Amino acid sequence: MALFVMIIRKMVQNKWLVASLFIGLVMSVALVSSMPIYSEAVLSRMLVKDLETMQTKKNVYPGSQYSKLFFTKETPEQMNKIFTKVDRYIHNQASASFQIPVQELVTDFQSKTLKIRLENDTETNRNKALKSVSLHSFSELEEHIQLTDGRMPAEQPVDGVYEVLVTERALIQYKTVLDAVFVIDDTKIAGEIKFKPVGVFGKKQDDDPYFRDSDLSELSNSFVISDKLAKQHLLQESRIPLASVGWFFVLDYSKLELRYVDDFIQTTYKIHNSMLNNVTTYQAVSETPALETIATYLERAEQLRTLMWSLNVPVLIMLGFYMFMVSNLIADRQKNEIAVLRSRGAARWQVITSYAVEGILLCGIACAVGPLLGVVLTEVLGASNGFLEFVQRVRLPVRLTSESYRYGAIAAVACFVIMLIPIIIATRVTIVGHKQQLARLLKSPLWHKMFLDVIALALAIYGLYTFRKRLADLQSLGLNADDLNIDPLQFVVPALFIMGAGLLLLRLYPWVLRIVYWIGKKWWPPSVYATLIQVGRSSTQYQFLMIFLIMTIATGVFSASAARTINNNTEDRIRYGNGAEIVLSSQWVNDAPPPPPPGAPVQEQTTPTQTVVHYLEPAFEPFKTLKGVQNAAKVFTKEEASFSVNDGNGAATLMGIDTDEFGETTWFRDSLLDYPINDYLNLLASDSQAVLISRTLADQQKVKPGDTIWVGWSDVPQQPFKVYGIIDYFPTFNPNPAIGSVDVSDEETASNAPMLIVAHLPRVQVQLALEPYDVWIKLKPEATTADFYEGIKESELPVTSIVNTREELVQAKNDPFLMALNGILTLGFVLSILVSFIGFLLYWVLSLRGRTLQNGILRAIGLSLKQLIGMLAVEQLLTSGVAVLIGILVGNVASLLYVPNFQIAFNPSSLVPPFKVMFDSGDLMRIYVLVGFMLTFGLGILAYMLSRLRIHQAIKLGED
Repeated sequence: MALFVMIIRKMVQNKWLVASLFIGLVMSVALVSSMPIYSEAVLSRMLVKDLETMQTKKNVYPGSQYSKLFFTKETPEQMNKIFTKVDRYIHNQASASFQIPVQELVTDFQSKTLKIRLENDTETNRNKALKSVSLHSFSELEEHIQLTDGRMPAEQPVDGVYEVLVTERALIQYKTVLDAVFVIDDTKIAGEIKFKPVGVFGKKQDDDPYFRDSDLSELSNSFVISDKLAKQHLLQESRIPLASVGWFFVLDYSKLELRYVDDFIQTTYKIHNSMLNNVTTYQAVSETPALETIATYLERAEQLRTLMWSLNVPVLIMLGFYMFMVSNLIADRQKNEIAVLRSRGAARWQVITSYAVEGILLCGIACAVGPLLGVVLTEVLGASNGFLEFVQRVRLPVRLTSESYRYGAIAAVACFVIMLIPIIIATRVTIVGHKQQLARLLKSPLWHKMFLDVIALALAIYGLYTFRKRLADLQSLGLNADDLNIDPLQFVVPALFIMGAGLLLLRLYPWVLRIVYWIGKKWWPPSVYATLIQVGRSSTQYQFLMIFLIMTIATGVFSASAARTINNNTEDRIRYGNGAEIVLSSQWVNDAPPPPPPGAPVQEQTTPTQTVVHYLEPAFEPFKTLKGVQNAAKVFTKEEASFSVNDGNGAATLMGIDTDEFGETTWFRDSLLDYPINDYLNLLASDSQAVLISRTLADQQKVKPGDTIWVGWSDVPQQPFKVYGIIDYFPTFNPNPAIGSVDVSDEETASNAPMLIVAHLPRVQVQLALEPYDVWIKLKPEATTADFYEGIKESELPVTSIVNTREELVQAKNDPFLMALNGILTLGFVLSILVSFIGFLLYWVLSLRGRTLQNGILRAIGLSLKQLIGMLAVEQLLTSGVAVLIGILVGNVASLLYVPNFQIAFNPSSLVPPFKVMFDSGDLMRIYVLVGFMLTFGLGILAYMLSRLRIHQAIKLGED
């Protein structure tokens, strides 16, 4: 107990140091514990978004699961036993195992196909009179339908007649009316069974997921009976032969979270496997549309986890360094006390134990509080719309999990070890050794003696080399990022480079100070002269602060650059892939024969048709005059156009353009080519025979400017063109091999990259053929998409498809994958600035307190407060200011070298235009403003402390 009281008193005496240490502990634990919280929340949001996209594109409800049994030769007793067994399992176990709300559980029965005829049919030909029908029933059908005619059928046969419901299509299919009686005329049925349609029904809601068949087309040859009748007469009594029974789950997929994915998948398989294991006299099918999307999602989830760790590692290393710096400051302040205890007989383990108890107390509190703060961080990051941009959006499904506490505990243990390292080192020194160390301020720090800067830079350069090599393989071979193993060192190399470069520059900094001192030693005023001597002779004591500031500022710059690069490259990729803001396709009048009607006999479908289709070009002017249009261009694209050149031939994409209109309409990043794209378009415009070819074509076919290339396609004879230029990139053209298109063992396909030929559209239309082209449109800056769509509607243009780049850019911003990156990078940037400010202020406050005697003597010998503050300002400029400048420099260099590593989280083969590191002036301005505020605010506090200094107190302190 006495030891505990002593530790509490010691913590109170050093409350500012302990508070700073505790802040670092809580931030470290919160950041680490927020990683599983944030990843689960974002991945859950991403899964729901993926399922919503699937529903939109495929018109299939993702939250459905359908299992069906087909009966063949089972007896009624066997069918009853099978149904009871499976139905009990599905209702009692499977429905709860999905872990998400079950909106509907539909049981449907279907009879075998039966032959029926109208009771009073006058048709003498039996084959013409007979029609096929199957009986269907659905549980709780009444709640999901509405009658369009007639009434609901009775629950039991009326006068021996089964009353049924039909759809509008079925009524037309059987060419009948309500209340007409049908009789079964089938050898499978013994005795007479009659049916009477009494009602026509439709869906109560068009988007009701209750119906597997969205348009009810499967019921066009069916009668629908009540669920009660089906169980009694189809299943239990077998009056009508039963063909199948199915169970259809309608699940609320919007509640599907990452933690439930395994349960969802396993339950799906368990339903099917349970049927197969328990019953052997039937066949079973199972349909779960979401499984394919979930499989793709799991791949994206793994990519996101990888990227989250790679982005967080530099921040974690920075926080670890902060913890070490604060712990070292505590150890430095108490080295005298530790040395005295050691000299008076205290064992090392006793001293270390007292500090370990303090560390356990702080780490325990941080471990309890950190995950709660991690939840708050996740909530804030969920609102990120870009780097340092926040909007109001639907909150993430944030949940505090045991995994977050496990991560937090690991972080707390790591912090505890970091805290004890300076104490362990300090306990090795006796009182004599401590006094000797105080007198040897010029000794080299440990990291310089061990050449940690050189080692860190060597590892960082190795990581950069291996990544660049792997990336080249990925792009040249058309591979996925998962096809090559990534060295785990890739996660650490940016931080290693920042640390190594910072330490290397600090190794050179004392020499720079000596040069500065020597250059101006005849002109420096006393305050600058004294400061240069102070910093030059005591450079070791400043290096901890300087490397700390370098790491934090460089990490902030790196986070800002990574965020802007990923965001801007995502937007550039969308713009480049589409070519323009709007891409329209329209219907062209042509003489192509109409397609054969559905259900036509085979011989009618195989009649010869003409091979050449002639088109009539629609008017182009209406597209240029649409509401909101600034420029419009015709762009003809022909995939797999054939070419011949230099005794070789092949297939390439042919683009036909009008150079002036194309240059005014398209989007293109000029840095992709040796010259601006308009220079190439002007070169193309100089000759109607001129073409531009891709470098892939030039390299594979050994083509150079001036060569003649013959171009055509199927049923269109090749015509000569002249090569005027070679281009690496062109709007919409991806020169990288498609994923999976390259066989490394085949030398021919290993060099088979996509090729492009760009020609004049008028010459293509006259010399080759007139075929439909797309219309590329650039909207006015103030124009809205809604106005543009309204203009299309008013003009009644025969538009068949629209590609809207603006909408795709909005969707990209709302993509949870990008949202997660922006959130993580924003957090890294904010923490870097916050930690650097706390560390800066803490160091200088403690430093000033430690130099109270020295400052008192300077005041006593005649230096004014203004001169003393000036000395402090110069000292800050030579230490903190230089460290900030080095941090910005190192951060920019690290960004240029290592931000391209993040493209490994995407498919590098699809990254066109290439990944380009980008810096935003607004982000750099934020850094400059925050750093400037930090230095100014810190200097103000230090100046205030100096103004409160009393000379007689300082001298008295020195005498003590």
